[in-house]
Amino acid sequence: MAWIILVAAGVLEVVWAYFMKQSAGFTRLVPTAITAVAMGASILLLSFSMRTLPLGTAYTIWTGIGAVGAFLVGIIMLGEQASAMRILAAVLIVAGLVLMKVSTDS
Repeated sequence: MAWIILVAAGVLEVVWAYFMKQSAGFTRLVPTAITAVAMGASILLLSFSMRTLPLGTAYTIWTGIGAVGAFLVGIIMLGEQASAMRILAAVLIVAGLVLMKVSTDS
């Protein structure tokens, strides 16, 4: 169950990153509110997952999901560049996440 909660926390990290971008420096009310709620929920779920998962594993997976997820959202929804080097970087992050998962007993 901790892994499911951790993935949900990572997805919420992507949500708040996207809406932070949409908030235009916290000048737009609705995206700012969504950012704040998603941030709080993401951190809360991360803390729940850390009840059973090691700190290093949980935090690495959480930030990795956020980083790769935000990268994909940027390309798909915001038209950001998808160069070979950026894609390779994302693949390497995912490889690190997989290694972190398989090296954890929980």
